[in-house]
Amino acid sequence: MTKASTASAPRAAAPTALVGKWRELLDKHATVSCALEKELQQRHRIGLSEFETLDRLIDADCETYRMSDLAADIYLSQSALSRAVARLERDGLVSRSMCSDDRRAIFVCLTDQGRTVHAESARTHREILEATL
Repeated sequence: MTKASTASAPRAAAPTALVGKWRELLDKHATVSCALEKELQQRHRIGLSEFETLDRLIDADCETYRMSDLAADIYLSQSALSRAVARLERDGLVSRSMCSDDRRAIFVCLTDQGRTVHAESARTHREILEATL
C-alpha cells in the first residue's frame, strides 16, 4: 500500500468513552510509575520492580515465600520477577533457597538489610503515591 492509498483509507471512528477512560488510566499509570521509578532509584538505588517485590514479601509476613506464590501475587511476569529477585539477591536484600521436598520450588526470604531498605524506601513510595494520585 502506498502513502497515497493509505491517506485515502477510511479512518477509524473517534475513541469511545470507554477507550478514553482506558487511555486516561494508561496515562496515570505511566505518570505514577515513572515518578516512582525515578525517586526510588535516586534515593534508594532500587527500581520499582524491586520495591514491589520487597513490599510483597513484607506484606506476606512469613519467613519464606515460595517463588510461584510470589509470582501469583505480583503484576510482574515470571521472568521479570526472576530478574528482580536476582538483583535483590545480588544486593543482599533477599536470599533464595531450594525446597528440600520439591526440588523445583524456590523460596525467597528477606534479609535484615532488605527489611531496612524496604522501610526506608516505603516512605518514598507512599510520598510519591500521595503526590501523584
